[in-house]
Amino acid sequence: MVYEPPQRIKQRLLYQGRKFSFEVSHLRLPNGSEGDWECIRHPGGALAVPVTPEGKLVMVRQYRFATSRRLLEFPAGTLEPGEDPLATIQREIEEETGYRAHSWQRLGQFFLAPGYSDEVIYAYLAQDLEKLEHPPAQDDDEDIDTVLITPQELEQAILDGEAVDAKSITSLLLARQLLKL
Repeated sequence: MVYEPPQRIKQRLLYQGRKFSFEVSHLRLPNGSEGDWECIRHPGGALAVPVTPEGKLVMVRQYRFATSRRLLEFPAGTLEPGEDPLATIQREIEEETGYRAHSWQRLGQFFLAPGYSDEVIYAYLAQDLEKLEHPPAQDDDEDIDTVLITPQELEQAILDGEAVDAKSITSLLLARQLLKL
């Protein structure tokens, strides 16, 4: 079967923010029906699953405005224009956790919420960690605490319904094969 994409009739940019934009496209589907589809356009993000030599995961507990609560997450950050995802997460892990990784392995990439956004997350395993004596300052708009947790404790937190974000759950699944969890 040959896939015929919808025809874009009109596109409107409704909002342009510092991290993402919001657009509405009027489409005509191959069956002739028409409608509006909303989409958040995002430059993408990079995430690390940092693992200490003792086998603990380095995570952050971060306040998220959209949920009005603190979530348990792996360190991550938004890609700057033209930036390589690995460079993004190498910078972010130091800013968010105070650790530097000397060994990096790509875990994969995935769409975060394809029902309404084109955001792609690039996930990496970060090992051979060094605690920085003088870590870079966190961004002014972030409220972050570093958390060391075993993979088993993280899995139990997920099962218990603790506030763990989807990109961290997905990345843990990707890392399990390499970490033999």
